[in-house]
Amino acid sequence: MSGEVFSALRQALHEEEAVVCATVIRGEPLGAKLLVFEHGRTVGSLGSEELEAAVLSDAERLLQSGEAETRTYRLSDGREVEVFLEAHLPPRHLVVIGAVHIAIPLVAMAKELGYRTTVIDARAFFATRERFPHADHLIVAWPDEALTQIKITPQTDIVILAHDEKFEDPALHVALRSRAGYIGAIGSRKTSQQRVDRLRRAGFTDEDLRRIHAPIGIDIGAKTPQEIALSILAEIIAVRRGRYSPQPRPAKSSVAVISGKGS
Repeated sequence: MSGEVFSALRQALHEEEAVVCATVIRGEPLGAKLLVFEHGRTVGSLGSEELEAAVLSDAERLLQSGEAETRTYRLSDGREVEVFLEAHLPPRHLVVIGAVHIAIPLVAMAKELGYRTTVIDARAFFATRERFPHADHLIVAWPDEALTQIKITPQTDIVILAHDEKFEDPALHVALRSRAGYIGAIGSRKTSQQRVDRLRRAGFTDEDLRRIHAPIGIDIGAKTPQEIALSILAEIIAVRRGRYSPQPRPAKSSVAVISGKGS
């Protein structure tokens, strides 16, 4: 690996920046490497503009899925080149806004799934280490202010459980302007529609508002905090895996996940 490619990959991993590393494993130039970042930025070379264009297209897909695969490319000169593509994505990050009862099992289950977790609440007596022993970060602050302390990437899932427009609306303003991969908010159908109406008056477009999953969670008839937490994580996974089908019900409410500094 060239010094330039190695340094760029090391920096991307350190800064938690999504990148795909493409390596020629059969054909010429054997061992050549190309790093593909979001928005098409590249570092390195595979020795052929034609090959790099084909790899770029596949790499953009892997930047979303986080998978690795080996692809064979037939070039216009008749050569076949086999390339191994490996995605390196930032850790999945669940940011929960609102240190309510549902948030407790939600954070615990998310940790089992390998998430880094953050809980945000302006109420210090709710956002405590005793209530959230599994949280990586607890932030005691207004949600919109706390979200500015967090690096929000497409690997960030924001769940808003605040049940109060003075908490959730400012948080949603930040979330909808971010690159978060999932935004969900809790609430009834009526509450969710009222939220949508407020956000539309605030200038958000229908395309923006379609990013909000509300009422949050897959409809499994959940009643307990643990069941609701399960339904939320199931929906996040379905969205991430491209298996999500909007349910035949009016606007859902979103849950937001937030990362914080120690309690």
